[in-house]
Amino acid sequence: MDYIASEMGVSKKTIYEYFNNKAHLIEEVARFISDEIQQEIDAIMKADFNPIEELFEIKRCVLKRLKDEKASPQFQMQKYYPEIYQRLRDNQVCKMDECCSVNLTRGIKKGYYRANLNETFITRLYISGMLNLKNEELFKNTDLTPKQLYEEFLAYHLRSIVTPKGLEILKQIEITT
Repeated sequence: MDYIASEMGVSKKTIYEYFNNKAHLIEEVARFISDEIQQEIDAIMKADFNPIEELFEIKRCVLKRLKDEKASPQFQMQKYYPEIYQRLRDNQVCKMDECCSVNLTRGIKKGYYRANLNETFITRLYISGMLNLKNEELFKNTDLTPKQLYEEFLAYHLRSIVTPKGLEILKQIEITT
């Protein structure tokens, strides 16, 4: 709190006028960042992208925030503020479930994704994979950056669900990125 007050050019007392304690400040900052990201993702989902392009745009949005950081702020939050971490993660999972379900349904209807997919299973598998990309223990002995992990995971996910029509779109996107 001393550091934050110093950086802001205010006293700690001023900070405590707005936040009950350090945990309250951390939760509000994390919620603010989470809401910003979600607003960007909502805007992407409202845009006129096909479902495959949409996932690549969402990936760009997420990667813009990561900046190839090896140490995850989420890991720190999980360690020192587990209750806050769990509330934020529950909200994140709920939004991911909604986004993924909508994307899968659209992709199947438009012929980009296979029609025989179990949407609930694929959605949960995708969420599980995305959340585990942030597991530093799981990926600690690799040289993969967070950006590389997300790119590999998205390619893996899409190649497992696309139709030949979807594969052509995917190949075009991979060539240009």
